[in-house]
Amino acid sequence: MMGRYVLPWFGGGPAVWTNCLLFFQALLLAGYAYAHWLGSRPSLRIQASVHISLLAASLLFLPILPRADVWKPASSTDPSGHILLLLTATVGAPYLLLSSTGPLLQRWFALSEPKKSPWRLYALSNFGSFLALFSYPFVLEPYLRLHTQAWIWSALYAAFAALCGWTAFSLRNTTLAAPAPAPDSEPEPRPTLWIVLFWLGLAMCGSTLLLATTNQISQEIAVVPFLWVAPLSIYLLTFILAFEHPRWYRRALFAVAAGVFGPAACAVQVAAVGLNARVQLGIYLLALFIVCMVCHGELARSRPSPRYLTAFYLAIAAGGALGGVFVALIAPNVFTEFNEYPIGLAAACLLGFVGWLRTGALKQWTSHNFAVRVPLMALLIGGLTSVVAMVTNNAADIASSRNFYGILRVKETIDSNGALRQLTHGTIRHGFQYLRGEKTAWPTTYYGPHSGAGIVLNALEKPGRRVAVIGLGTGTMAAWGRPGDTFRFYEINPAVEGIANTWFTFLKNSKARTEVVLGDARVQMERELAAGQSHDFDMIAVDAFSSDAIPLHLLTAECGDIYRERLVPGGLLLLHISNRLLNLEPVARGLARHLGWKAVTFESGDEIDTGESAAAWVLVTNNSEFLL
Repeated sequence: MMGRYVLPWFGGGPAVWTNCLLFFQALLLAGYAYAHWLGSRPSLRIQASVHISLLAASLLFLPILPRADVWKPASSTDPSGHILLLLTATVGAPYLLLSSTGPLLQRWFALSEPKKSPWRLYALSNFGSFLALFSYPFVLEPYLRLHTQAWIWSALYAAFAALCGWTAFSLRNTTLAAPAPAPDSEPEPRPTLWIVLFWLGLAMCGSTLLLATTNQISQEIAVVPFLWVAPLSIYLLTFILAFEHPRWYRRALFAVAAGVFGPAACAVQVAAVGLNARVQLGIYLLALFIVCMVCHGELARSRPSPRYLTAFYLAIAAGGALGGVFVALIAPNVFTEFNEYPIGLAAACLLGFVGWLRTGALKQWTSHNFAVRVPLMALLIGGLTSVVAMVTNNAADIASSRNFYGILRVKETIDSNGALRQLTHGTIRHGFQYLRGEKTAWPTTYYGPHSGAGIVLNALEKPGRRVAVIGLGTGTMAAWGRPGDTFRFYEINPAVEGIANTWFTFLKNSKARTEVVLGDARVQMERELAAGQSHDFDMIAVDAFSSDAIPLHLLTAECGDIYRERLVPGGLLLLHISNRLLNLEPVARGLARHLGWKAVTFESGDEIDTGESAAAWVLVTNNSEFLL
């Protein structure tokens, strides 16, 4: 829900969701640390008093309704810190108390019912999270406005605070007494530093794979709630199965599967261009399930005595937060490729191998026990091939850039028309330019004379045309500029502007006057509208993509209202809806119905002679004369 709030304010890219996950993992760690500290207080009366007081204070932060006028970004710099601050100020206090509930109440349960195991309660709490997540895109998101969802959540949180406070109050007079050890029993060992580091590593690997997998599939398909929820649901499901009962984690089976699907997922990452998107999605999600089962199964097998329950959960939460920091904050500033994905796979397989060795598997391996040797070899192969995939995944680029918004690459190649230079984001080409003669001025790829963009711009004969283009890419649309025209490009990624001006000449050689406005187009257009800039564009072309995923917040009814206010009477709204997996034409036509305008679809195929790629555009307008 909070991710849906902030997504349209920060560009709608996969990294927005990654930063949201990082925030909640960090707060989960803080909540577990609080539960660990509170659970060590000398009496339940003190613990109950502190917890009830904080629950009451957290109600002051309700309802959790982020204010757009306060939190919408004012610049195009990396918004990671802004997102984390926004979430802290709005939902931080309630979520901190909520996240402490699982380990704290399990601690109280273990102390008040020492003969009963608390571990299945952990599986139960994760099952509740799983149900909520899985139901969100089907039950809540399609039928309730975000404002309504926030009010419902706030009301439910108030009810939770009352119930949790009542539970704490009812236990306040319980005397905590450690159970007497059996006469011949040995004292329960305290977890060593190495076992704590082992817990941290396993939890960090699972978290890293969750975020890296979400990044991969969101970038290649779309940034929509279902594609956020699917990996997170799988991640929680592995916790449920691993901690519900040992029968669900069959070590040998999952070890062999990890040795097969780990390398397969790395191969998909490298060769994604030639694979069906559904196959990619299936392999990524299956690999996530298998490898997270290895991580969380080994965690469950190595869990300590219930006496150290909160310390164990604290280590898990710390590992999860470290994985979030690694993927969301460190990797984009250190790696030029998505190396965090194969790193996560390799580390998970190798830690699974270490988990087996802790139980004496090395002796069984050397004694020719193939039931042990084969799974161990599979884990080693999975880990080593993932490392090889990371080392060898260095494309021959003439320029590349990675930041919050993804990885951009500039390459040079040749086709039947001659040498060309192209820009790719993820696995998708976002424009190219021929390097010789008059062909340098050709509008290529999705903007050629046979495309919807070319047809509409050719037919728009008005002198001094003012055209807004959402998404800069290589600046190819500027090739359609005429003397007296103004082409204003809105681009959220500052690295794109540098590449368009350095490696391509569409902008500088255009006959039109060109402008580039950095920042999310929806936010910037809304601000310009508030400043009095209305009905000033003859055409708006929506051409923003993150790899193959169009930011869907640019196709909403709210954004459509902004477009209408910026277009002159009879203006043209042109939507680029090309996508390998999603059919966005119904979305475009739904926007047309909201505006009360007509929609016309233009589909064009590959045209080798003019350097054009297959494209689908939808023209939305109330200008009947133009449509004739």
